Parts: sequence; C-alpha cells; structure tokens
Amino acid sequence: MTNKVALVTGAGQGIGESIAKRLANDGFAIALIGRHADKIDRVASEIKENGGKAISLVADVSNRDEVFSVVDQTVSELGDLNVIVNNAGVAPTTPIDEVTPEQLQNVTMINTGGVVWGTQAAHAAMKKLGHGGKIINATSQAGEVGNPNLTVYGSTKFAIRGITQTTAKELAADNITVNAYAPGIVITPMMEDIAHEVGKNAGESDEWGMQTFAKDITLGRVSKPEDVAAVVSFLAGPDSDYITGQTITVDGGMVFH
Repeated sequence: MTNKVALVTGAGQGIGESIAKRLANDGFAIALIGRHADKIDRVASEIKENGGKAISLVADVSNRDEVFSVVDQTVSELGDLNVIVNNAGVAPTTPIDEVTPEQLQNVTMINTGGVVWGTQAAHAAMKKLGHGGKIINATSQAGEVGNPNLTVYGSTKFAIRGITQTTAKELAADNITVNAYAPGIVITPMMEDIAHEVGKNAGESDEWGMQTFAKDITLGRVSKPEDVAAVVSFLAGPDSDYITGQTITVDGGMVFH
C-alpha cells in the first residue's frame, strides 16, 4: 500500500477513528475529515506518533462545497486519492410520530448527502488523477432490517445500500469499485447515545436500551470498532478488487442472507 492515500469522513471518534488507524497501519496516508478540529487533530497526532502519515481537515459532509474542498486539499497535500470511506453519520432515535421536517432534512443530508457528495468528489478527483480507486460507504444493520424508533436513521441507511449499487454500475467504466459495510451493535459514543434514548423512551435503563439491539447477536457479544475496521481494510485493499456493489454485514450474526 506504499504511497496510497485514503480519506475517511467522521474520523474523530468511534468507527471512523478505528478505520483511519487501521488504514494507516495498512500503509495508507490518511486524510481525516470531521466537524470538530480537536477530535480529528487528536487522531492525526496518534497516527503520526505510531509512524503513519495523516492530515486533519474540518468539513461538514452535508455541504457539497466543503466535501469537494477537502478532497481537493487531500490531493494537494498528500499527492493522490485512492480510497474514500464515506463513514460520517448521525443516528437520532425518534418514534415515528415525533419525526420533524427539520430532523428528517438534517439527518438525510448528513448521512445520505454525505455519501453522494463524497462519491462525486472522489470520482472527479480520480478521473483527474487518471486512475481508478475504491469508494466505501457506511450503511448499517438498520439499513437491512427495520428497527423500532429508527425510521429516520434507517431510511438513510437503506438508501445508502441503493446508492452503493447504483454508483457501482455507473463508475465501473472508470475502474472504480463501490462497496458498503453494515455494522451491527458497535460500542461507540453514538451507539451509547442510541441505547440511552431507547431506554429513556421506554422508561428503562441504558443497559436495557443496548440489550434491545444486542440480544439477538449470534456470536454473543457486541462489536468493537476494530471488527468493522478490519472489513473496511479488506474493501480498501487489493483482495477486494473483483467485488463491487456489495454490502458486507459486520454484525456478529444478526441478519442472515
């Protein structure tokens, strides 16, 4: 992977942080994208302390111009772009009767819009650079089956699976593969917030909220971010060159196909 460059959105914590560190260990130079400079700066510093190469760039992925800007900055500062991981997302827990227009718009533009803008920007950069590459999108177990109280979040994750399939067909001619990963129950700050809200809505504890999601995991444990990062590493590397348009589920056996 020498001289390869990967851009990871939502890289300041949780799954995104783990993906960035794994790809750095794989030999990629990493552009870390996030809304909070302090978070992505910390991750960049830790990568560099471990001998890797990383830059941190602030952007809101719901803003198309900002996404194109950080992709251009990545190419300018790191010299290339081979992989983009459209990982950034938010996950509100809202019963259907409480969904507001503002929430629907906000979550859709971050989760779905961020994938569309990231795909557009990466495609433009790769064409200009004269080579193909890999686009890797974050969907979810909640994008494969419906989960109560996740109408807004789940709808965006179902959409990302469709975007992945559609753009895989569109971009194949430019030697670009497009795939997705679907995490299950991962112990991250975002998942802890979801569990808290689900528990609160039911008048129960945070642990009760977590178990509503975790109780049906075949392997008997919730996931670590590193479990997901390992799959993204595979999708970013040469062993997945003949795979496109696919979603790999990383949920310990919650959903079977």
